[in-house]
Amino acid sequence: MTRFKSMFCGAIGIAAVILAGCQAPADSGGAAPGATASKSGKKFKVGISIPAADHGWTAGIKYWATEATKQNPDIEWTIQDAKEPGEQISQLENFQTQGVDALVILATESAPLTPIAKKLHDAGILIVNVDRGFTEPVADVFIEGDNKAFGRKSAEFIVQKLGGKGKIAVMEGIPCTVNTDRVNAAKAVFAAYPGIQIVAQGSGNWNRQKAEQVMQNMLISSPQIDAVWAADDDMALGVETALKAAGRDKNIWILGGGGMKDVVKRMIDKDPMFPGNITYPPQMIAFGIQTAAGMLRAGKDNAKKYVPRHVMIDVSLITPDNAKEFYFPDSIY
Repeated sequence: MTRFKSMFCGAIGIAAVILAGCQAPADSGGAAPGATASKSGKKFKVGISIPAADHGWTAGIKYWATEATKQNPDIEWTIQDAKEPGEQISQLENFQTQGVDALVILATESAPLTPIAKKLHDAGILIVNVDRGFTEPVADVFIEGDNKAFGRKSAEFIVQKLGGKGKIAVMEGIPCTVNTDRVNAAKAVFAAYPGIQIVAQGSGNWNRQKAEQVMQNMLISSPQIDAVWAADDDMALGVETALKAAGRDKNIWILGGGGMKDVVKRMIDKDPMFPGNITYPPQMIAFGIQTAAGMLRAGKDNAKKYVPRHVMIDVSLITPDNAKEFYFPDSIY
Protein backbone atom coordinates (compact mmCIF):
# COMPACT_ATOMS: atom_id res chain seq x y z
CA MET A 1 0.00 0.00 0.00
CA THR A 2 3.01 2.31 -0.15
CA ARG A 3 2.00 3.56 -3.57
CA PHE A 4 -1.53 4.18 -2.27
CA LYS A 5 -0.28 6.36 0.60
CA SER A 6 2.20 8.29 -1.48
CA MET A 7 -0.42 9.00 -4.16
CA PHE A 8 -2.73 10.78 -1.75
CA CYS A 9 -0.19 12.10 0.71
CA GLY A 10 1.99 13.73 -1.93
CA ALA A 11 -0.58 15.26 -4.22
CA ILE A 12 -1.62 18.52 -2.62
CA GLY A 13 1.36 20.12 -0.92
CA ILE A 14 3.05 19.98 2.46
CA ALA A 15 0.24 21.46 4.56
CA ALA A 16 -2.34 19.12 3.07
CA VAL A 17 0.02 16.17 3.45
CA ILE A 18 0.14 16.77 7.20
CA LEU A 19 -3.61 17.13 7.44
CA ALA A 20 -4.50 14.30 5.05
CA GLY A 21 -3.86 11.65 7.63
CA CYS A 22 -0.49 10.34 6.45
CA GLN A 23 0.70 8.29 9.36
CA ALA A 24 3.97 7.71 11.08
CA PRO A 25 5.64 4.29 10.84
CA ALA A 26 3.99 1.40 12.65
CA ASP A 27 6.57 1.38 15.46
CA SER A 28 5.47 4.85 16.49
CA GLY A 29 2.06 3.56 17.47
CA GLY A 30 0.36 3.86 14.08
CA ALA A 31 -0.09 7.64 13.95
CA ALA A 32 1.59 10.93 14.52
CA PRO A 33 2.64 11.39 18.19
CA GLY A 34 -0.02 13.11 20.30
CA ALA A 35 -2.48 13.19 17.43
CA THR A 36 -4.36 9.91 17.60
CA ALA A 37 -7.35 10.96 19.64
CA SER A 38 -9.24 13.92 21.01
CA LYS A 39 -7.95 15.88 23.99
CA SER A 40 -10.20 13.80 26.24
CA GLY A 41 -8.40 10.66 25.11
CA LYS A 42 -11.50 9.37 23.33
CA LYS A 43 -10.81 7.52 20.11
CA PHE A 44 -12.19 9.37 17.11
CA LYS A 45 -15.23 7.81 15.45
CA VAL A 46 -15.88 8.37 11.75
CA GLY A 47 -18.79 7.16 9.65
CA ILE A 48 -18.41 6.53 5.92
CA SER A 49 -21.69 6.67 4.00
CA ILE A 50 -21.65 5.51 0.38
CA PRO A 51 -24.03 4.13 -2.26
CA ALA A 52 -24.45 0.37 -2.53
CA ALA A 53 -22.05 -1.30 -4.95
CA ASP A 54 -24.59 -1.78 -7.72
CA HIS A 55 -22.08 -1.20 -10.51
CA GLY A 56 -18.34 -1.26 -11.09
CA TRP A 57 -17.49 2.28 -10.05
CA THR A 58 -19.31 2.09 -6.72
CA ALA A 59 -17.71 -1.32 -6.12
CA GLY A 60 -14.41 0.52 -6.55
CA ILE A 61 -15.59 3.10 -4.01
CA LYS A 62 -16.29 0.36 -1.45
CA TYR A 63 -12.88 -1.24 -2.10
CA TRP A 64 -10.91 2.00 -1.76
CA ALA A 65 -12.87 3.08 1.32
CA THR A 66 -11.95 -0.18 3.02
CA GLU A 67 -8.30 0.16 2.01
CA ALA A 68 -8.11 3.74 3.28
CA THR A 69 -9.47 2.85 6.71
CA LYS A 70 -6.72 0.23 7.06
CA GLN A 71 -4.18 3.05 6.79
CA ASN A 72 -5.70 4.75 9.85
CA PRO A 73 -6.12 2.06 12.54
CA ASP A 74 -6.10 4.64 15.36
CA ILE A 75 -9.59 5.77 14.30
CA GLU A 76 -12.83 3.81 14.74
CA TRP A 77 -14.34 3.53 11.27
CA THR A 78 -17.79 2.36 10.23
CA ILE A 79 -18.65 1.92 6.54
CA GLN A 80 -22.31 1.71 5.54
CA ASP A 81 -23.81 1.63 2.05
CA ALA A 82 -27.33 2.43 0.94
CA LYS A 83 -29.44 1.57 -2.09
CA GLU A 84 -31.52 4.76 -2.07
CA PRO A 85 -31.71 8.18 -0.40
CA GLY A 86 -34.18 7.24 2.33
CA GLU A 87 -31.96 4.41 3.53
CA GLN A 88 -28.89 6.63 3.47
CA ILE A 89 -30.64 9.39 5.43
CA SER A 90 -31.63 6.87 8.11
CA GLN A 91 -28.05 5.61 8.31
CA LEU A 92 -26.72 9.15 8.70
CA GLU A 93 -29.18 9.84 11.52
CA ASN A 94 -27.96 6.68 13.24
CA PHE A 95 -24.36 7.84 12.85
CA GLN A 96 -25.28 11.02 14.73
CA THR A 97 -26.86 8.95 17.51
CA GLN A 98 -23.63 6.94 17.74
CA GLY A 99 -21.69 10.13 18.37
CA VAL A 100 -19.40 10.22 15.34
CA ASP A 101 -16.85 13.02 15.09
CA ALA A 102 -16.86 13.12 11.29
CA LEU A 103 -18.70 11.78 8.27
CA VAL A 104 -17.38 11.05 4.80
CA ILE A 105 -20.41 11.10 2.52
CA LEU A 106 -20.85 10.08 -1.10
CA ALA A 107 -24.53 10.75 -1.68
CA THR A 108 -26.88 8.37 -3.43
CA GLU A 109 -28.55 11.52 -4.79
CA SER A 110 -27.66 15.15 -4.18
CA ALA A 111 -30.91 16.92 -3.37
CA PRO A 112 -32.47 14.47 -0.86
CA LEU A 113 -29.22 14.21 1.12
CA THR A 114 -28.59 17.95 1.44
CA PRO A 115 -30.96 18.67 4.38
CA ILE A 116 -29.60 15.87 6.57
CA ALA A 117 -26.02 16.85 5.75
CA LYS A 118 -26.79 20.42 6.80
CA LYS A 119 -28.42 19.20 10.02
CA LEU A 120 -25.40 17.07 10.92
CA HIS A 121 -22.96 19.84 10.06
CA ASP A 122 -24.91 22.30 12.21
CA ALA A 123 -24.67 19.75 15.04
CA GLY A 124 -20.87 20.04 14.92
CA ILE A 125 -19.98 16.95 12.91
CA LEU A 126 -17.14 17.37 10.40
CA ILE A 127 -18.52 16.69 6.91
CA VAL A 128 -16.31 15.60 4.01
CA ASN A 129 -18.38 15.26 0.85
CA VAL A 130 -17.01 13.18 -2.04
CA ASP A 131 -18.10 13.11 -5.70
CA ARG A 132 -21.84 13.82 -5.69
CA GLY A 133 -22.12 17.28 -4.21
CA PHE A 134 -24.90 18.67 -2.08
CA THR A 135 -27.17 21.33 -3.52
CA GLU A 136 -25.98 23.79 -0.85
CA PRO A 137 -22.39 24.35 0.33
CA VAL A 138 -22.82 22.57 3.67
CA ALA A 139 -19.68 20.37 3.66
CA ASP A 140 -16.44 21.38 5.34
CA VAL A 141 -14.55 19.86 2.40
CA PHE A 142 -15.93 18.86 -1.00
CA ILE A 143 -13.79 16.56 -3.15
CA GLU A 144 -14.91 15.83 -6.69
CA GLY A 145 -13.70 14.96 -10.13
CA ASP A 146 -13.88 17.75 -12.69
CA ASN A 147 -17.25 16.78 -14.11
CA LYS A 148 -17.57 19.82 -16.33
CA ALA A 149 -14.27 18.83 -17.95
CA PHE A 150 -15.58 15.25 -18.13
CA GLY A 151 -18.59 16.40 -20.15
CA ARG A 152 -16.63 18.86 -22.26
CA LYS A 153 -13.85 16.42 -23.16
CA SER A 154 -16.41 13.71 -23.92
CA ALA A 155 -18.35 15.98 -26.28
CA GLU A 156 -15.21 17.27 -27.98
CA PHE A 157 -14.10 13.70 -28.66
CA ILE A 158 -17.51 12.78 -30.06
CA VAL A 159 -17.63 15.83 -32.31
CA GLN A 160 -14.13 15.24 -33.61
CA LYS A 161 -14.65 11.54 -34.30
CA LEU A 162 -17.94 12.22 -36.10
CA GLY A 163 -16.38 15.03 -38.13
CA GLY A 164 -18.88 17.51 -36.71
CA LYS A 165 -21.91 15.70 -38.12
CA GLY A 166 -23.94 12.79 -36.77
CA LYS A 167 -26.87 11.57 -34.70
CA ILE A 168 -26.13 10.67 -31.10
CA ALA A 169 -27.89 9.21 -28.10
CA VAL A 170 -27.16 10.50 -24.59
CA MET A 171 -27.37 8.16 -21.60
CA GLU A 172 -27.54 10.11 -18.32
CA GLY A 173 -26.78 8.93 -14.79
CA ILE A 174 -28.49 9.37 -11.43
CA PRO A 175 -29.91 12.88 -10.78
CA CYS A 176 -27.11 14.67 -8.92
CA THR A 177 -24.54 17.41 -9.37
CA VAL A 178 -22.17 15.00 -11.15
CA ASN A 179 -24.68 14.19 -13.87
CA THR A 180 -25.85 17.80 -14.22
CA ASP A 181 -22.32 19.15 -14.66
CA ARG A 182 -21.40 16.48 -17.19
CA VAL A 183 -24.51 16.80 -19.32
CA ASN A 184 -24.66 20.60 -19.33
CA ALA A 185 -20.98 20.88 -20.28
CA ALA A 186 -21.38 18.35 -23.08
CA LYS A 187 -24.49 20.02 -24.46
CA ALA A 188 -22.69 23.36 -24.54
CA VAL A 189 -20.13 21.80 -26.89
CA PHE A 190 -22.73 20.03 -29.03
CA ALA A 191 -24.66 23.29 -29.40
CA ALA A 192 -21.71 24.81 -31.25
CA TYR A 193 -22.02 22.15 -33.97
CA PRO A 194 -25.37 22.24 -35.81
CA GLY A 195 -24.47 18.98 -37.55
CA ILE A 196 -24.61 17.12 -34.24
CA GLN A 197 -28.14 15.99 -33.36
CA ILE A 198 -29.19 14.46 -30.06
CA VAL A 199 -31.91 12.09 -31.25
CA ALA A 200 -32.46 10.24 -27.95
CA GLN A 201 -31.80 10.97 -24.30
CA GLY A 202 -32.60 9.03 -21.15
CA SER A 203 -31.30 7.97 -17.75
CA GLY A 204 -29.57 4.66 -17.18
CA ASN A 205 -28.81 5.52 -13.54
CA TRP A 206 -25.19 4.39 -13.98
CA ASN A 207 -26.50 0.84 -14.00
CA ARG A 208 -25.80 -1.76 -16.69
CA GLN A 209 -29.25 -3.39 -16.72
CA LYS A 210 -31.11 -0.08 -16.60
CA ALA A 211 -28.99 1.34 -19.43
CA GLU A 212 -29.71 -1.75 -21.52
CA GLN A 213 -33.45 -1.26 -21.08
CA VAL A 214 -33.30 2.46 -21.86
CA MET A 215 -31.16 1.80 -24.94
CA GLN A 216 -33.68 -0.73 -26.21
CA ASN A 217 -36.34 1.99 -26.20
CA MET A 218 -33.98 4.46 -27.84
CA LEU A 219 -33.34 2.03 -30.68
CA ILE A 220 -37.07 1.65 -31.28
CA SER A 221 -37.65 5.41 -31.44
CA SER A 222 -34.46 6.29 -33.35
CA PRO A 223 -33.80 4.43 -36.59
CA GLN A 224 -30.38 6.04 -36.97
CA ILE A 225 -27.81 6.52 -34.23
CA ASP A 226 -24.15 7.00 -35.07
CA ALA A 227 -22.71 7.11 -31.56
CA VAL A 228 -23.82 6.80 -27.95
CA TRP A 229 -22.45 8.92 -25.12
CA ALA A 230 -22.97 6.66 -22.12
CA ALA A 231 -20.80 8.72 -19.71
CA ASP A 232 -20.17 5.61 -17.57
CA ASP A 233 -18.57 2.27 -18.42
CA ASP A 234 -21.23 0.09 -16.79
CA MET A 235 -23.89 1.91 -18.79
CA ALA A 236 -21.72 1.59 -21.90
CA LEU A 237 -21.65 -2.20 -21.53
CA GLY A 238 -25.42 -2.22 -21.09
CA VAL A 239 -25.78 -0.13 -24.23
CA GLU A 240 -23.58 -2.59 -26.12
CA THR A 241 -25.77 -5.52 -25.03
CA ALA A 242 -28.86 -3.72 -26.34
CA LEU A 243 -27.17 -2.90 -29.65
CA LYS A 244 -26.12 -6.50 -30.20
CA ALA A 245 -29.57 -7.85 -29.31
CA ALA A 246 -31.12 -5.50 -31.85
CA GLY A 247 -28.54 -6.31 -34.51
CA ARG A 248 -27.41 -2.69 -34.61
CA ASP A 249 -23.86 -3.06 -33.31
CA LYS A 250 -22.23 -2.24 -36.66
CA ASN A 251 -21.20 1.27 -37.70
CA ILE A 252 -21.89 2.61 -34.24
CA TRP A 253 -19.62 3.25 -31.27
CA ILE A 254 -19.88 4.10 -27.59
CA LEU A 255 -18.05 6.57 -25.37
CA GLY A 256 -18.30 5.55 -21.73
CA GLY A 257 -16.35 6.92 -18.80
CA GLY A 258 -14.60 5.97 -15.59
CA GLY A 259 -11.68 3.97 -16.93
CA MET A 260 -13.01 0.46 -16.18
CA LYS A 261 -10.19 -2.00 -16.83
CA ASP A 262 -12.31 -4.22 -19.10
CA VAL A 263 -13.18 -1.29 -21.35
CA VAL A 264 -9.63 0.06 -21.38
CA LYS A 265 -8.37 -3.41 -22.38
CA ARG A 266 -10.74 -3.40 -25.35
CA MET A 267 -9.32 -0.04 -26.36
CA ILE A 268 -5.82 -1.50 -26.22
CA ASP A 269 -7.09 -4.29 -28.49
CA LYS A 270 -8.45 -1.63 -30.91
CA ASP A 271 -12.09 -2.64 -30.50
CA PRO A 272 -14.03 -0.16 -32.69
CA MET A 273 -16.97 -0.21 -30.28
CA PHE A 274 -14.90 1.63 -27.66
CA PRO A 275 -12.63 4.23 -29.29
CA GLY A 276 -12.29 6.49 -26.24
CA ASN A 277 -12.89 6.93 -22.53
CA ILE A 278 -12.60 9.50 -19.72
CA THR A 279 -10.92 8.82 -16.38
CA TYR A 280 -12.82 9.19 -13.11
CA PRO A 281 -10.96 7.38 -10.30
CA PRO A 282 -12.95 5.82 -7.45
CA GLN A 283 -9.80 6.33 -5.33
CA MET A 284 -11.15 9.80 -4.58
CA ILE A 285 -13.09 8.30 -1.64
CA ALA A 286 -9.74 7.37 -0.08
CA PHE A 287 -8.61 10.96 -0.42
CA GLY A 288 -11.75 12.03 1.44
CA ILE A 289 -11.12 9.52 4.22
CA GLN A 290 -7.49 10.59 4.61
CA THR A 291 -8.61 14.21 4.71
CA ALA A 292 -11.16 13.55 7.47
CA ALA A 293 -8.60 11.61 9.51
CA GLY A 294 -5.98 14.31 9.26
CA MET A 295 -8.38 17.12 10.10
CA LEU A 296 -9.55 15.35 13.23
CA ARG A 297 -5.99 14.72 14.37
CA ALA A 298 -5.03 18.34 13.80
CA GLY A 299 -8.22 19.63 15.43
CA LYS A 300 -11.00 20.20 12.92
CA ASP A 301 -11.41 23.92 13.61
CA ASN A 302 -7.69 24.52 13.31
CA ALA A 303 -7.46 22.29 10.22
CA LYS A 304 -10.06 24.33 8.35
CA LYS A 305 -7.51 27.16 8.16
CA TYR A 306 -5.26 25.03 5.98
CA VAL A 307 -7.45 22.60 4.06
CA PRO A 308 -9.18 23.91 0.91
CA ARG A 309 -12.94 23.69 1.07
CA HIS A 310 -13.18 22.51 -2.55
CA VAL A 311 -10.74 20.08 -4.19
CA MET A 312 -11.21 19.17 -7.85
CA ILE A 313 -9.49 16.18 -9.46
CA ASP A 314 -8.62 16.43 -13.15
CA VAL A 315 -9.89 13.92 -15.69
CA SER A 316 -8.06 12.65 -18.76
CA LEU A 317 -9.06 11.47 -22.22
CA ILE A 318 -8.10 7.86 -22.89
CA THR A 319 -7.56 6.76 -26.49
CA PRO A 320 -6.16 3.56 -27.99
CA ASP A 321 -2.81 5.38 -28.30
CA ASN A 322 -2.41 5.96 -24.55
CA ALA A 323 -4.71 3.25 -23.15
CA LYS A 324 -1.82 1.16 -21.79
CA GLU A 325 -1.02 4.00 -19.38
CA PHE A 326 -4.49 3.63 -17.84
CA TYR A 327 -4.75 -0.17 -17.78
CA PHE A 328 -4.40 -1.75 -14.34
CA PRO A 329 -5.39 -5.43 -14.66
CA ASP A 330 -5.25 -6.08 -10.91
CA SER A 331 -7.60 -3.22 -10.11
CA ILE A 332 -11.03 -3.89 -8.61
CA TYR A 333 -12.50 -1.66 -11.35
